[in-house]
Amino acid sequence: MRRPVGRHGGLLAAIFALVPLLLAACTSAPAAGSGSGGHGKGEGGASAAPADGPRWQPRPGTGWQWQLSGRLDASIDVPVYDIDGFDHSGNTVAALHRDGRKVICYLSTGAWEDFRPDAGDFPDAVLGRGNGWEGERWLDIRRTDVLEPIMAERFDMCRDKGFDAVEPDNMDGYRNRTGFPLTAADQLRYHRLIARLAHERGLAVGLKNDLDQVPQLVGDFDFAVNEQCARYGECARLAPFVEADKAVFHAEYELPTDRFCADSRRLRLSSMLKKYELGVWRRAC
Repeated sequence: MRRPVGRHGGLLAAIFALVPLLLAACTSAPAAGSGSGGHGKGEGGASAAPADGPRWQPRPGTGWQWQLSGRLDASIDVPVYDIDGFDHSGNTVAALHRDGRKVICYLSTGAWEDFRPDAGDFPDAVLGRGNGWEGERWLDIRRTDVLEPIMAERFDMCRDKGFDAVEPDNMDGYRNRTGFPLTAADQLRYHRLIARLAHERGLAVGLKNDLDQVPQLVGDFDFAVNEQCARYGECARLAPFVEADKAVFHAEYELPTDRFCADSRRLRLSSMLKKYELGVWRRAC
């Protein structure tokens, strides 16, 4: 999980900093009801079929698993997996496809990470303040002359590994202390650049958080990914995606499922409870 520092993000970063890294390797088993058949026919299975057209289009209510740490467990019986694009090979994506899954490629597109193999491609001039995560700094998203070719190579990687979609993270820098005078207009331009790069490669793309710009961007993105909209009373703001017949993949970290699942079902969100390290464990609505 890469929640930016801001109105909600500082709390997440502080808590995550206290979680030992070894949790990723010893996370608990999937909760009852998660399924383990491995054939993509579990929660929301019927919704995983692609829409007419060249790109995958996940529908509201489609079940998913989001795992960004620890050894990948491919046994969760859901039609969509969201995994780290750098950490996993084309063979892993192909194996998930053979089990009937669609696979989303997690990338950070709004922040620099010193542990990525292409970290040296980013000049110092585009690196801003830290975003609250060790080894990460906000990017100057105004510098599309620098960032577009780097992001294009990353999206090429996702395409070449066989991913169906991209989850671009850290995409609300304009609402944070980045070290750059970013505006909402800057963020909109960068969002649309990222969406174009994905679509040019036949990849679906999700809008990550940034609820303020949902009305302007719902037409540019194929689904949404959201953290903690229930905790902050914001889930209704994602209604434009559902009304457009596009999935909203939603995770909570602090609320028990009986505090948000009823509303999630009413709003047709794809909701689950996860732990901050985003390992295997999940409890779906």
